[in-house]
Order: sequence, then structure tokens, then C-alpha cells
Amino acid sequence: MNQTSSSASSSSFPAGNPHRMRVAVICSGWHQDIVYRARDAMLAEFERSGLPRGRVDLFDVPGAFEIPLCAKKLARSRRYDAIVACGLVVNGGIYRHEFVSSAVIDALMRVQIDTEVPVLSAVLTPRDFHEHEDHLRFFAEHFVKKGTEVARACLETMAMHRELDASAPASA
Repeated sequence: MNQTSSSASSSSFPAGNPHRMRVAVICSGWHQDIVYRARDAMLAEFERSGLPRGRVDLFDVPGAFEIPLCAKKLARSRRYDAIVACGLVVNGGIYRHEFVSSAVIDALMRVQIDTEVPVLSAVLTPRDFHEHEDHLRFFAEHFVKKGTEVARACLETMAMHRELDASAPASA
């Protein structure tokens, strides 16, 4: 989730009826003050684009490592048209962050492939993060940007999958 499409619109829902779509958003608890900036920006972008707040369910898990199992259970429930994960995996000085972030992203990809429910990620792993004022401010602002971007990607993905599903031949 590094780029947004040039066709992304923040003023209207791309296709389909947003009042019938439902999204789950999963946030990790570590650095929640920063992670919630992405969540809040995402909710604002959904609202601007016509997806009502009542169509978005929020879930919190202790850390990023817990996100994939929650996503899998939500996807299997068939209640959601898409699932979005938000988290911040930082280098705590023991070289664990790369393994955690890789495991989380790989598992999220597996959830969407196995369930055919789109799973989008705003789980970010900065190379350098230190809890001082400059980094806290930078990442708080960066997560607002990423929240907006993932919301747009989510809306476009749901619209595309609705179109694909509608044009698929009926099975005999």
C-alpha cells in the first residue's frame, strides 16, 4: 500500500451502493495513539466517499501479530466486503520487527487468497523509529496519510470485486 491510483476520488464512492457494503478495521494496540491516526483518517475518508460510519466495524487486538487471525475469523464470517489492518511494528532493538512484519503481511495475504475477501494493510514497519518528539510527530502525520490512502484503496477494491462478481458467469 505504497501508492494510490490516480483515479481515486475522495468525493464519491467509486461504484456500487456504499450503504450495502461493510468493512472491518482491525487496529493493533502497540503505539495505538499513532495507529488510531490511520484509523480516524480512514473513517473520515470513508465518510467523504459515501460509506457511512455505521457500515464500518472496528476491532482492536493487542499487537500486530494478532491481526491475521482476527482478519481470518472476520473474513470467514462473510459479513464484510473488505477488511483493513492497521498497525505499527517498530524496531525495538532486538531485530524482531522484520520477522513480525513479514509474518503479519504474509498471513494477511493468505487470508485474502483463502477467503476471497479483500484484506488491505496499513501495517507499517519503519526502518527507524524512536520515541522522541520528531519521530512521534512524523509518524502520526504519516499514518493520517496512510489511513486516507488505504481507505481509497479499499473502496476501489470493493468496487472492482463487485464488478468482477457481477460479470462472472453463473455456475451450472
